[in-house]
Amino acid sequence: MLTYWLMFVVAAGVALARTEQGYAFASQRDSLRPWFIGWALLTLLVGYRFEVGGDWGNYLWNYFQSEQFTLAELVSEHGDPAYSVVSKISTEAGWGIYGINLICGGIFCAGLVAFCRAQPRPWLALVAAIPYLVIVVGMGYTRQAAAIGLLMFGMVQLGRDETAKFVFWIALGAAFHKSALIMLPIAILARIHNPWWTAFWVGATGIFLYFLLLAEYADTLIQNYILAEYESEGATVRVSMNAVPGVFYLFFRHHLTENSFECRLWTWIALLAVAFVPLLLFSPSSTAVDRVALYLIPIQLYVLSRLPDLFPRESRGLPIFGVVALCGLVQFVWLNFAANARSWIPYRFYPLEFWFS
Repeated sequence: MLTYWLMFVVAAGVALARTEQGYAFASQRDSLRPWFIGWALLTLLVGYRFEVGGDWGNYLWNYFQSEQFTLAELVSEHGDPAYSVVSKISTEAGWGIYGINLICGGIFCAGLVAFCRAQPRPWLALVAAIPYLVIVVGMGYTRQAAAIGLLMFGMVQLGRDETAKFVFWIALGAAFHKSALIMLPIAILARIHNPWWTAFWVGATGIFLYFLLLAEYADTLIQNYILAEYESEGATVRVSMNAVPGVFYLFFRHHLTENSFECRLWTWIALLAVAFVPLLLFSPSSTAVDRVALYLIPIQLYVLSRLPDLFPRESRGLPIFGVVALCGLVQFVWLNFAANARSWIPYRFYPLEFWFS
């Protein structure tokens, strides 16, 4: 557990050390050097993990398949072309599964850094990300983590009313994990000007991507996630972790977001996060709802990094500390009481395992 807590403590220490003045327009004023160092360290920890994550065995099997099949066969088998390309590159270069994890982890961490730097308190957003988004998702779901990283790039662009760039990042994310396509409608819902034209070209793009990436595998996905009625332990807690900040944002959105377009965007994301609670209750498969809800995790970072804005400027230190304490509690509970936490504990770093084996 020590590695996980070191990650958290370092980010929390920086977040608590920053003055309120240092947070304003942080993405423009904050030095890139600490963020580059942070990205590199997180990428190494995510990429060079050894037998960490609940799906480690499945990804190892996928890697062995990439040794035996051609790129065309891999794409045909899995339907995730970008991930298949990364797998084949790592296989041909002799990098092993660690090459795949390093590349996908680098993409995920880059998207996370970009998203955090777009927030008024970027280091506080990073603190909110570590307990679940980084440790569980980043170190457990390689393909979907890469897709979420690319989604976070897109969310930054969509918050600036750059719909085409958002669609581009979603398309790229879907090339790593097809389920990313489910976030495309957000571009239409958030649009105020020319909504019908936006609906037309985003919809056309979505249909094209569906037939390009998803149509051939739709029956398999329905069978595996819906008809099979798979259940995920802890899905209720994870969905609630999105719904609570979602409710909070709906009540206080005008105090948390100044830009009207961005406010509309995150209002829709908050509504979706809340809607996943009844969806989980009535869905035949909690696994399907749980996996899709991963794409809504950025609302946790967005709301928690802005929560101190509800307090007077001179007294925001205490709520910042409160957010850090809350995130620390989440990490403590997950590492010590989650049913599947044993798949993440202990954290083992491949270079050390290799050197001392």
